[in-house]
Amino acid sequence: PVASRADWLAARKRLLAHEKEFTRTRDRLAEERRALPWVKVDTDYTFDTPEGPKSLAALFGSSSQLFVYHFMLAPGDAEGCVGCSFLADHIAAARVHLEHHDVTVALVSRAPLDDIRRYQQRMGWDLCWVSSAGTTFNHDFGVEFTPEELASGEVDYNYGKIKPWGPDAHGISTFFRNAAGEVFHTYSSYARGNEDLLTTYMVLDLMPLGRNETSADGHPMDWVKRHDEYAETPKPAHACCG
Repeated sequence: PVASRADWLAARKRLLAHEKEFTRTRDRLAEERRALPWVKVDTDYTFDTPEGPKSLAALFGSSSQLFVYHFMLAPGDAEGCVGCSFLADHIAAARVHLEHHDVTVALVSRAPLDDIRRYQQRMGWDLCWVSSAGTTFNHDFGVEFTPEELASGEVDYNYGKIKPWGPDAHGISTFFRNAAGEVFHTYSSYARGNEDLLTTYMVLDLMPLGRNETSADGHPMDWVKRHDEYAETPKPAHACCG
């Protein structure tokens, strides 16, 4: 609808009341998330990294907090998952800020390190990305499914049963390391639970056409591509950024 400025302002103020309510709800949700109990990690996971084998505790570096993104890149994959690549673009931009605020960021995949490094070089991400090959890490944190689980037609994902689309899924897990070097699992989230990490979607939600996703097959992210796969469109001659 098209309205007068006065009518628009009245409608905008009504919306503002809902936005403020949402902000307060979000703050309470964040408090509940931080109040979750922790689980001590007793398994000795060893990851293959560019600096050699490292334990989970060693991935923290000098930080007390570790943010892990479970990136879908399996042995034999020529390239990483499109959605995971989309999310990694956003994490890569935030990394420097997080690491200056006591949070280390790491991507973890099942693929061997050489495959990881090849795809990382293509994407240009300045991120810690390690291989969990030979460990149960991905399965233990709900993003890898055994052949037996796949054959059953149902797998445990996002705290419920779903029909699997393959042996791998995506998600985030967060950890804390105390002064004694003990590591605790504090949180994991999957599927749309990680949507807030996608700044692109947060901006689209502010725009008049919203997300504007009209996929015929109902897949909401069919427009997303790896950032080196978009066809370049010339900018208008009058574009402000040249």
